[in-house]
Amino acid sequence: MVAVIDYDAGNVKSVLKAFRALGQETCLTRDPEVIFGADHVVLPGVGNFGDAAHKLRAFGLEDVVRQVAESGTPFLGICVGLQLFYEGSAESPEAAGLGFFEGRCRRFDERTGFKVPQIGWNSLHLAHGGRLFEGIEDGAFVYFVHSYYVPATDEEFVKATASYSDEAVASVERGNIFACQFHPEKSGQVGLRILQNFLNIRKEA
Repeated sequence: MVAVIDYDAGNVKSVLKAFRALGQETCLTRDPEVIFGADHVVLPGVGNFGDAAHKLRAFGLEDVVRQVAESGTPFLGICVGLQLFYEGSAESPEAAGLGFFEGRCRRFDERTGFKVPQIGWNSLHLAHGGRLFEGIEDGAFVYFVHSYYVPATDEEFVKATASYSDEAVASVERGNIFACQFHPEKSGQVGLRILQNFLNIRKEA
């Protein structure tokens, strides 16, 4: 069973729909017992970093999320979910992230001529054998919606990047923790393959 964490984030229905299309029992929940009992856990999100961080804590879910990260259960962050896995964001300098990865989100520079937010399809540059990308070709296109990004500087954990006004993190992986800045649930067959690859990952001992 997949537990999608409910902290009033946007874009939840499409995540539920995508996992159910793969034949996976999926629920939207903020019940710790349900989350801890799940085979896979997802932290989705569209919206403001500070608002998302506040709601996660207001619902008493920060400790739950940290326990999931430490439990070995495969854990996937999507969009703002990825950004929350970092230390913070220029979007809301006062709001602390979860700090699973070092670094902070910055805003795309409109002076480069790129429209902000980035909305639409962009190609992935794959690296370091990320488990989410088994069977995915380098250059595959996925769907992005975001104004803030993490610079792709930490090669140890970065498994995919995308070029926009800068080389940005598209996906990271560390142990049982995975995250995508793009929306696999909106990325057609490529996205469904990425989600299936996530489902194929088992809990670490």
